[in-house]
Order: sequence, then C-alpha cells, then structure tokens
Amino acid sequence: MRWRLGRDSLWRWLSGACVALSLLAVVALLALIAVRGLAHFWPADIERLTLENGQQVAGIPRGGEAETRRYFTANRDLDGQVWRWIAVDSIVERETPASLVYVQRRDWGPFIGRLAAVTTPAGERLRGDAAESRLHQALAGDAELATLSLHNVEGRDVTLPFAQVQSLAWPNRMHVGDKLLAWVDGVWRFLSEAPGDGRVEGGVWPAIFGTLLMVILMSLVVTPFGVLAALYLNEVARQGPVTRLVRIAVRNLAGVPSIVYGVFGLGVFVYGLGGQIDRWFYAEALPSPTFGTGGLLWASLTLALLTLPVVIVATEEGLARVPGTLREGSLALGATRFETLKRVVVPMALPSMLTGVILAVARAAGEVAPLMLVGVAKLAPEIPLDGEFPFLHLESKFMHLGYHVFDLGFASRDAEAAMPLVFATATLLVAVIVVLNLTAILLRHHLRARHRALERS
Repeated sequence: MRWRLGRDSLWRWLSGACVALSLLAVVALLALIAVRGLAHFWPADIERLTLENGQQVAGIPRGGEAETRRYFTANRDLDGQVWRWIAVDSIVERETPASLVYVQRRDWGPFIGRLAAVTTPAGERLRGDAAESRLHQALAGDAELATLSLHNVEGRDVTLPFAQVQSLAWPNRMHVGDKLLAWVDGVWRFLSEAPGDGRVEGGVWPAIFGTLLMVILMSLVVTPFGVLAALYLNEVARQGPVTRLVRIAVRNLAGVPSIVYGVFGLGVFVYGLGGQIDRWFYAEALPSPTFGTGGLLWASLTLALLTLPVVIVATEEGLARVPGTLREGSLALGATRFETLKRVVVPMALPSMLTGVILAVARAAGEVAPLMLVGVAKLAPEIPLDGEFPFLHLESKFMHLGYHVFDLGFASRDAEAAMPLVFATATLLVAVIVVLNLTAILLRHHLRARHRALERS
C-alpha cells in the first residue's frame, strides 16, 4: 500500500513537472519574441568605422562572430544593400560621432549619414545649428521645409523631400530618457500607421483592424450556427445511428487541414455565391468583380466554417453535462420543451458554449493558409470602414497580422532587415489573441457567477 501511494505521488510530481516545463517553454518563447521585436524600436548608437584601406563605414552593429561583425548600414538607394559584414582585423578606428543622423524615409528605407542643409519653401538654404533648429521646428509642426540635403560618411549627397521624412533622430546624442521617449513613439507609429515602402517601413494598423474585424464577423456567424447545431443534435434529434454518424463527421471536420477550407471558400463563396451576386446586382461592373473576388466577407465565412466543429463539440459537451433530472423537473412543472431549453439547459451550458467560441477565436486569429485564397492582401493601407454607405465594405480586401508575418519573413525584398518587424508583429498577434481570449473568458466567468447566484436564490 505504501509503495502504491509512493508510485502515485511520483506520477503526480512528474505530471506537475511536465506542466511546469511546458509553461516555462511557452513563456520563454514569448519573451524571446517580444524582446527581439520590441528592441527594434530602441534607438541604437551608430558607429563610424575606419578600415585599413581608408574607407569609412557608418552603421548599427547587429551581432556577428568572433572574426566578423555585421552592421546595418541602411542607404539602400546609394549602396544597393543595407547589410555589411566587416572583418574585425580590418577595423582601424571605431567611434560614435554625435553628428550622425538616422532618417526613416517613406521610400527606400532608412538613411544614415549627416545633415548638410535644409531648404525652406521660400528657397532659403540653412546650414549648421540653424538647419537643425528649423528641422526640429518642422518636425514639431511649427515650420515648413521643402527639402533636406544629406550626405553619407563617404561624402555622397542625397536630396530628400521633407514629405518623405517619417522620423529623424541623432541617436548618439540621446540620453536614456530621450531614447525611451523615442522608443514609445516608434511603438506608437508601428501600431497606428499603415505600412510603407516594401511593407518594412511604417506600421501595421490596417492589419490590426483587419484581424479584429474578421474575427468579430466570424464569431457573429459561427456562434449561433454552432450552438443551434449542437442543440439540435443533443436535445431535438432522435439518438440513433444517423445522429452518431453526424457527430463522427463533425469531429472529423475539426481535423481537416485549413487549406482545404480555403479551397472550399474560394470555390463556393467567392466564385459561386460572389459571382452570382455580381450577376444579380453588379452586372454593370462586370467583368470586373465586386463580390466575385476575395474579400472580408468571404474570409470571415470561410473561417466560420473552419471553426464550426469546435463550437459544436464544446457546446454538446456542455449540454451533456446538464443533469437530466433538471429537464424532467422543468417539464413536470408544466414548462414546454422550448422553455426548458431557454431557461434551464442553455443557461447551464453557456460557459461551455463560450469555451467553444474562445477556442474558435484563438484558431481563427492565427490562421493564414485559407486567407491567402479568400481575400487577404499584402498591402491594403485603407481599412474597409469609412463614411460612405454602407460604411463597412465587406467586399474589400484586408490585411491580417498572421499573413503580414509570413509576408515580411518570406516575401519581402530584404528578409534580414524585416526580421525584427516579424518578431514585433508576431508579438502583437499573440497580444491580440490573448486580449480576445481574456475578454471571452471574463464574460464566461461573469455568466457562470451570475448563474450560480441565481441557483442559490
């Protein structure tokens, strides 16, 4: 008996240890992604290197090996590349001069160099301290500028229209407090602006909005259909071979690869239903499709179909846990079957229904494969919501955080430069999923507590 108790205790400790290790691994992974993503917005010091051959290079160190170091040198329009590996033995001098400026441009990416002069709309050309003072006023909105004259450490000149300047800073002059403010501003720009040139510059606001809107629309569709299907299977349908076969089919649908649902959505929703809507209501616009192409509506319906088995299974499990005596007691007191479902069965199974919705939201928010076929876009800077009727344009293409991660990491012109944004976007996607799940979980706990209070009364 003692040996048996000791063995049971050992298995409990092993189970607890496995759970703890799993949680630790998840937390460590999320921390790694968050640190590498959020560190991208911290203004790092710019180094100016003098090499053995007399050449000067300016860049931000980004790791490397014992014998070579990798530097982010920017200036794609001048050098054709933004990364450079430099042998440590070839570096004669390394310094961080205060005059080096980091300019984030809307096109061509960042520029690293020096500010030579600024030109006002009246044609006045300012240099030195006067140029920097006027530039700060322009960045604050208190003055206007026409162009900036910049040159890299090798003396090559670049003329940049001020309208192309997204942000500008002298990192080597900044203290910790200044860098913290710049970091907050960078994160805010990332969250509130649309993607820029090559989707590496700018922010991800359209992707945030598209992800949230698609998940909300999907939830509005899948919740009533999933709950009604579960109620029919568990409470209305005659229990027999056909009902068991339907349950098996529903559970098997939960394991179908998501890309299959994407193909189904493309064929049925986009080409079938969307094409028919175009022929009925938008014939004058043909052959240009309106609803007969991928869009927000078809993506939401496809993901609703994808997550429908999850909601059905979770709801059925909740309904099965409601004691049969409660149903019989309600009917014995004169309530109809509909009243019994409405006032007894559904309220008690509501937490399980919300559990199904939570699982559906978590899966839908992270799905990418089916969206590639039914409406997601690489770049859609305008959100599908405006002041024109019908205000919410369900036929519009949209951006999605999950697809944006894929596009930045594998389809951008410089995957290496985009990697910090991949981590930042992945962190944001996880945060969005957590917020959506926490909202549903809090609602579930509120309803469960309310139901228990009603039971006591």
